[in-house]
Amino acid sequence: MLTLENIKYSKNSNDIIKGISMKFEEGKVYGIVGNNGVGKSTIGYIIMGLSDYRVNEGEIFLNERNITDMPITDRAKNGISLLWQEPARFEGMSVKNYLMLNKKIKLKEVEKALDLVNLEPDKYLNRLVDKKLSGGERKKVEIASCVLLNPKFLIMDEPDSGIDIMSLDMIVKIIDYLKERGTGVIVITHRKEIAIKSEYSYLICAGKVFLEGKSDKIVKYYEKTCDTCGHINYAEEN
Repeated sequence: MLTLENIKYSKNSNDIIKGISMKFEEGKVYGIVGNNGVGKSTIGYIIMGLSDYRVNEGEIFLNERNITDMPITDRAKNGISLLWQEPARFEGMSVKNYLMLNKKIKLKEVEKALDLVNLEPDKYLNRLVDKKLSGGERKKVEIASCVLLNPKFLIMDEPDSGIDIMSLDMIVKIIDYLKERGTGVIVITHRKEIAIKSEYSYLICAGKVFLEGKSDKIVKYYEKTCDTCGHINYAEEN
């Protein structure tokens, strides 16, 4: 169980996350849904423990262990991983070497991970993870690396960002694959096609959990109310 209790986070005197509480279990898929700029990605960075996203108040627990002050490296060692919205480039490093940084990972596992993200191993293993790869290709390589980590919890920040519309089925396939392996998947998105595949969702507005429940109900509310919202981050006043 990964638990957030009354988390508050501010930056430059601006209150960004205003007392959120969430629970996530391994082997289940969760959605963090909302328009751009409401604090969705910030929640993911707080869970991952990025240095610029230390909470002002509240606590984070992994099972019964308080990890609120745990650095990002230790959180990763304890099974929490983050799929970045914008994947990094690694000049001079091949896809094969990048995916096999963990010496325990075997070539057959790398090839399977590439197949899962619709990249042919024969064509991509020796490609460099640099600017010659498109944004969508780099994103797929990054997703493959997350699959190989076999994390307890994976935060997917806008997994469809930079990927063509035809790859949405691939993302759903990856989410299902991770779930079957016991990973708790936390999908940060504003795309209904992605959110509807989760089991339970949190709708975020103004840095708060505005609504939570089964994903089909949250997505319907989001489509009806938030898609055409003209007062983003002023939920209480409106």
